[in-house]
Amino acid sequence: MSGKTVNSAILLLVIGNAMAIGSDVFIKTLEPGAPIFQFAFMRCLLTLLFLLPLIGKLNRRHLFDGLKIHTIRSHVHLAGIVCMVIALTNLHLATANALFYGAPILVMVLSAFIFRETLTPLSVTAVFSGFAGIIVILRPTEVNWAVLAALGSALALSVNAVMVRQLPKTQSTVHKLFLNYLLIVPAAAALALWEGATWNTGMLMNAAGSALMILGYNITVLLAYHQVEANLVTSAEYTGLIWAVAIGWIWFGEVPDIWFMVGSLMIVVPLVLIGLRQKQRQKLV
Repeated sequence: MSGKTVNSAILLLVIGNAMAIGSDVFIKTLEPGAPIFQFAFMRCLLTLLFLLPLIGKLNRRHLFDGLKIHTIRSHVHLAGIVCMVIALTNLHLATANALFYGAPILVMVLSAFIFRETLTPLSVTAVFSGFAGIIVILRPTEVNWAVLAALGSALALSVNAVMVRQLPKTQSTVHKLFLNYLLIVPAAAALALWEGATWNTGMLMNAAGSALMILGYNITVLLAYHQVEANLVTSAEYTGLIWAVAIGWIWFGEVPDIWFMVGSLMIVVPLVLIGLRQKQRQKLV
C-alpha cells in the first residue's frame, strides 16, 4: 500500500482512521478518575520519544523557523488533547467522534473569516447542516461538560488545521510534528505538577498505545496524500465514524439511537458531497 493509486490511498485512510479510533479506545479505557493532565504529559512525552528515530529528517538550517506559530499551535493542541480525554472518558465513543467531526465545518468558517475564502452554497449548507446535526445528536437536555469538551477538541483541531498555512514551507511534516511535541512537553509537565496527582504508572500503557496509534494515523495520512490529490480521497476520512460506531457497539455495548444516526448523516453527508464536487471539478480541468 504505497498510496500511489486512488484505491490504495483510500485503503490507507480507512486503516488510518481505524488507528485513530484505536487511540480513542486507549483513552476511553482509562480508569475512572485518572489524572487528565498527567495522561496528557505521558502521551506527549512518549510521542516525542517515538519521533526520535526520525530526527535525521529535521531541517537543521531552519530548525526553529516559525517558532511563534509552532508555540501557539502546540499549546492549542495540548488544550485539544485535554478536552478529548474529558470527552472520551464521559461520552459514548461514537458520540464523541461525531462531535469531533465539527472540526472540518469550523475550518471552513475560520478560513472564511481569517483568509477571506469564499464559501460556496454547498459549503454554507455543510456549515448549517453540521451545526444542526450536532444539536440533533446532543439534544439541548444532554449538554454537559463532556459535550463542551468534545466541541472544544473540535475547535482546537480546526484552529490547528487553519494555522498549518502559516507554518514554514522549509520544514517537513516530521519536523513540524517534532517541534509541536517538543514545545508541548514543558507545559504538559507543568500542568501535571499543578494537578498534584500521585504518579500513575498504570496509564503508561494507555498513553503509549494512544501515541503509537496517532502516529500511525499521521503516517497513513502522509502516504495517502503524498501522491494522490486530497480531494479525490478525503471522503475516506469519514469512515472513522463507522469505526467508532462499530467498536463502541461491540466493545462497549454502546448502541446508537436514531438521533445519533440522523445527526451524524447531517454532519458527514454535506462534507462528502463537497469532496465529490471538488473531484468532479478536478476532472473538468
